[in-house]
Amino acid sequence: MALVPCQVLRAAILLSYCSILCNYKAIDMPAHQTYGGSWKFLTFIDLVIQAVFFGICVLTDLSSLLTKGNDSQEQERQLKKLISLRDWMMAVLAFPVGVFVVTMFWSIYIYDRELVYPKLLDNFIPAWLNHGMHTTVLPFVLIEMRTTHHQYPSRSCGLAAVCTFAVGYILWVCWIHHVTGVWVYPLLEHLSPGVKVIFFAAVTVVINILYVVGEVLNNYIWDTQK
Repeated sequence: MALVPCQVLRAAILLSYCSILCNYKAIDMPAHQTYGGSWKFLTFIDLVIQAVFFGICVLTDLSSLLTKGNDSQEQERQLKKLISLRDWMMAVLAFPVGVFVVTMFWSIYIYDRELVYPKLLDNFIPAWLNHGMHTTVLPFVLIEMRTTHHQYPSRSCGLAAVCTFAVGYILWVCWIHHVTGVWVYPLLEHLSPGVKVIFFAAVTVVINILYVVGEVLNNYIWDTQK
């Protein structure tokens, strides 16, 4: 794809995430008023991650255009740092967390929506916003992977970062339950303590697998394994 279409595409995706976040935050939902607010939901955290990531992508595109034909070594160094940050976010957060949210949400939703997205929420969240939070994330991140080659970190460093994020969020969910006595997701109410441990371990394994899937897919698309 040409540079300008890619720039326009990223800018459009960024604007869509900003619109989704604004509309979501404008909803007067009881869960937003409880401990942790919107930040207790992985869906909201993922939306912020995606918005920040595509914001960095747009900033990288603008910086690349501004430094084109410029011989300033300092500007080149700053651009390389920005590209490194963009690639790191894609590898460690945007792809694995985004794909995890979409696949996990719809898998549980199809099995029993009350375990993850009770029907009561339909009174607060319109269908288009639900798809904006739980569906379009996947095609957007795949489009980005297809249009731009991202340099992945070493596998050990990448997996360590992904594990840190996953364990950090699990501890956050457990802390919220410790403070409020209520689990963030209804699904957890139905699991015994032992099964919860297995579930959290499985979630960590899955998100690590998705990191590897992203790395392999990136290499396949851009043929970096020559």
